[in-house]
Amino acid sequence: MTSRSVCNLLLFVCACVLAPCAFADLPGSSIYRLDVPLVDQDGRAFAFAERAGKPQLVSMFYTSCPYVCPLVIETLKKTQAALTPEQRAKLAVLLVSFDPDRDTPARLGSVFDQRHLDRSTWTLARTDAKNVRKFAAVLDIQFRALATGDINHTSAIVLLAADGTILARTEKLGEADPEFVAAIGHALR
Repeated sequence: MTSRSVCNLLLFVCACVLAPCAFADLPGSSIYRLDVPLVDQDGRAFAFAERAGKPQLVSMFYTSCPYVCPLVIETLKKTQAALTPEQRAKLAVLLVSFDPDRDTPARLGSVFDQRHLDRSTWTLARTDAKNVRKFAAVLDIQFRALATGDINHTSAIVLLAADGTILARTEKLGEADPEFVAAIGHALR
């Protein structure tokens, strides 16, 4: 086991032990109460609850999706571009993969670099199949794997408050949704 693997394992164990303590400070409607372990594009393990503390945009995707998922990423980038630089700096973006079998940290990292995503605000992550279902359910995103390896899914971008309560959602893709951008601006005040 490499020192990086040991470090990631220790971070994951600490997150799992400390996460229940953090739940006491969260409102009952917080989706951070969902106990989901994640691994990001750099191979860093973390608990979903660690994301608490700043507003963020959350959605789901998979890296081999040829159509809708690249559009989700571009819509998120356009949504960020509709904000001021100060607002962008205060808003995190999290995309969780539907496809834990193929979306390894290396694959997530490759897509991260190909799409020129901002490391200061963006995170691409994966979890196991059981937790993918939980995560999709809490975001009200439906999906099913097809025999071809593709994944049929609905798409939504969800705005979370710093405490994990859902403030707004949009299913409009291709351009920044003005009403959604206004909700983000309100959340960042």
